[in-house]
Amino acid sequence: MSGALSHIRVLDLSRILAGPWAGQMLADLGADVIKVERPGAGDDTRGWGPPWLKDEQGTDTQVAAYYLCANRNKRSVTIDITRPEGQALVRRLAADSDVVLENFKLGGLKQYGLDYDSLKAVNPRLVYCSITGFGQDGPYAPRAGYDFLIQGLGGLMSLTGLPDGEAGGGPMKVGVALTDILTGLYATNAVLAALAWRDRSGEGQHIDMALLDVQVACLANQASNYLAAGQNPRRLGNAHPSIVPYQDFPTADGYMILAIGNDGQFARFCAEAGQPELAADVRFATNRARVENRAVLIPLLKKLTVDRSTADWIAALEAQAVPCGPINTLADVFADPQVQARGLKVTMPHPVAGEVPLVASPMRLSATPVDYRLPPPMLGEHTDEVLAGTLGLDAHDIALLREQGVV
Repeated sequence: MSGALSHIRVLDLSRILAGPWAGQMLADLGADVIKVERPGAGDDTRGWGPPWLKDEQGTDTQVAAYYLCANRNKRSVTIDITRPEGQALVRRLAADSDVVLENFKLGGLKQYGLDYDSLKAVNPRLVYCSITGFGQDGPYAPRAGYDFLIQGLGGLMSLTGLPDGEAGGGPMKVGVALTDILTGLYATNAVLAALAWRDRSGEGQHIDMALLDVQVACLANQASNYLAAGQNPRRLGNAHPSIVPYQDFPTADGYMILAIGNDGQFARFCAEAGQPELAADVRFATNRARVENRAVLIPLLKKLTVDRSTADWIAALEAQAVPCGPINTLADVFADPQVQARGLKVTMPHPVAGEVPLVASPMRLSATPVDYRLPPPMLGEHTDEVLAGTLGLDAHDIALLREQGVV
């Protein structure tokens, strides 16, 4: 069965995470994604280890586990784009592609004749997506942008972490490169929208995607709260600024999460905890009152939750339809029966490792499901295949390019 995007070819000139994440999503949906990498080095994340992918003898390969998370279903081609011959190859690939993904610094590809205007000249239908830290204009446009920097500059870190004055208090980044991931998701949506427009107009276009723009947009309710009230939100650790109780609580053997979203759930929790009078107390009877009196309520609830284990609380509260849950390690996550039932770990055959474990795509399409066709490629694994099959070069031409260091 063909994937939803099996008619689309993507030329992926990006590296690290945001661009490759978008490329992998398009590839998972069936697109033929050709990943162009530097000869000898490749995508920076190939070296971001440990941990490393191991071969069938258990020996470390030169591929970091980091690289594996964003590059399946792609074909890897090594081309030196600093060489005129390499630039010519990329232009020929772009002429036969629908989408280009790139995350070079502002103007970085213009010197090679691989910017949007240059490639539009050879393929007016091209959808060209540029991912940068700060966009194509504005005073910060020339700067390099990295997820950690953008989490700080874009306000996310001001919202994340324990309050000042508490042990360990201070701003914290999120535990994964969330701004990169979100930018990849937005880029994918923008590419799909541009392809839909091309189907009607026949015209490609340039997509200007900036990590900072995405980070600010994804502040969501916190940004809206600030714009409405004019006050900077405070860091609350795991607590919620507008809902109480909605945070972690200590138990007899660890922690659990309570995510109580309405007054009925709070009343049922109090009854299960043996303190029904708390739900009738005017200080706590409504969410608005609980938010105003969180400093009084939360210590009272913590004294109650330490009396039972996490598992006992979850079993009891789920029976009362009170939203709650554990704080799992990744070992717990992949052992979880729901995670296993949904098949969120997949294993693919690999030419060096024998097989490689990966996280499955969360996209569930009934008619055009995600197809796991290719494992994350070895560096340059498909160079000959693409140059011969897509560009029509013969073995002699390819050998000459390799001898010259172009591929």
